[in-house]
Amino acid sequence: MYAVIKTGGKQYRVASGEKIKVEQIAADVGQEIVIDQVLAVGDGAELKIGTPLVSGATVKATVVAHGKHDKVRIFKMRRRKHYQKRQGHRQQFTELQIGAIAA
Repeated sequence: MYAVIKTGGKQYRVASGEKIKVEQIAADVGQEIVIDQVLAVGDGAELKIGTPLVSGATVKATVVAHGKHDKVRIFKMRRRKHYQKRQGHRQQFTELQIGAIAA
């Protein structure tokens, strides 16, 4: 069984037992959270699609860790104008262990 969930403005296809990295969620490590924004639920050949959400469907997940992704380097340059700008960014994430999927 799998589900398509929405969190942090992005969509993820998750199955029970998987670990995923999502945008940072304000929750403690070890805390269980319930994601109720479920867009689709699939089980074998059967697929239930919401309009836009599947009513009554939830995904339970446990917060495993918080951290930062690798650095993204931004470099801007205007040729012949003596302009160079360097910038870096590390996006924060929350790692989730997907538990039960209830449709």
